[in-house]
Amino acid sequence: MIIGRLPHALASPLRAHCPTPPRLSRTPPGGRGLGRLHLQAEGTRRRCCRASVSSAPAAARMEMDPSEVKKGLYAQVEPYDTGFLKVSDVHTIYYEQSGNPQGHPVVFLHGGPGAGTSPGNRRFFDPEFYRIVLFDQRGAGRSTPHACLEQNTTWDLVADIEKLREHLDIPEWQVFGGSWGSTLALAYSQTHPDKVTGIVLRGIFLLRKKELAWFYEGGAAAIFPDAWEPFRDFIPEEERNCFIAAYSRRLTSSDPTVQIEAAKRWTMWEMMTAHLIQNNDNIKRGEDDKFSLAFARIENHYFVNKGFLPSDSYLLDNVDKIRHIKAFIVQGRYDVCCPMMSAWDLHKVWPEAEFKVVPDAGHSANEVGIAAELRSATEKLRDMLRK
Repeated sequence: MIIGRLPHALASPLRAHCPTPPRLSRTPPGGRGLGRLHLQAEGTRRRCCRASVSSAPAAARMEMDPSEVKKGLYAQVEPYDTGFLKVSDVHTIYYEQSGNPQGHPVVFLHGGPGAGTSPGNRRFFDPEFYRIVLFDQRGAGRSTPHACLEQNTTWDLVADIEKLREHLDIPEWQVFGGSWGSTLALAYSQTHPDKVTGIVLRGIFLLRKKELAWFYEGGAAAIFPDAWEPFRDFIPEEERNCFIAAYSRRLTSSDPTVQIEAAKRWTMWEMMTAHLIQNNDNIKRGEDDKFSLAFARIENHYFVNKGFLPSDSYLLDNVDKIRHIKAFIVQGRYDVCCPMMSAWDLHKVWPEAEFKVVPDAGHSANEVGIAAELRSATEKLRDMLRK
């Protein structure tokens, strides 16, 4: 099988030796999945970059230059709170809060898995209205231990989101995720629908066999042969019947040099295909050893294990659990990483979700049309909550 489990003998020693490292509420009228609004005052876990409730909106009013308005993004804001939450005997995750400490909570779920968050992720949300929560998933970004595969599954991450919600004393929140983040957003929302007030998804990835085969077994190579060949040529011809498995053997090698080279080849393939028009800044991320190692190892680990989902169509089969929640699906027409077939399949089983195809975009959330639609979705949810 294309994404079957690898024999135990191929597992890396790193798997076994990862280092450890007052509420206000009101009830607005109506709104499917938005019947309750809880506004959270600043809590007691502020560890750095404190900001008073009165000062947060001032930071949010920073004037945007015309180029940023064109991109459909809000002005950059800094966190008023950062911290680390120990979620298992192995893993500790980094989190941050920005925007309005008394605003409506929204949690941002980054892609990859393994990519981590970046400051620009805060900019899809109105910082005067939203209490914006970002966190780095297990092994990614500033979470520790870096690039660790032990105790790292979809369901571990779903549990981490709940632990973080409880740690921050948030009764319920919006969920926002793109690419792998859309996978995790669906898994979390279907597990805890009573904690979700709205959903925004981008670049739909359902982690099905045909999606992985498209991107990692030669389908997307028809569009990006120049980017594909360095990815392909790293693997000997006799192992090219399954690139995911072949890369797994190298990403979990006992030789750090092999791991790094495999990680950079894996990461560069995705970075070169993530935009409709190739983005040099994005491609440079694939040259960074630390970023690439977490990105490639964790992604590959999830894909070898079929996303740790019970069945190929699990996320589609469980849409009934979230059908009542107000949701938005944003998809680039020419997304090569997560082709539109997945968004279309999700749209067909979930017609209640507002579906927007961006006609001149690929995969990245930072492409102009996609960024504008994502901002529009968060503003529509904001306006519903204000009523």
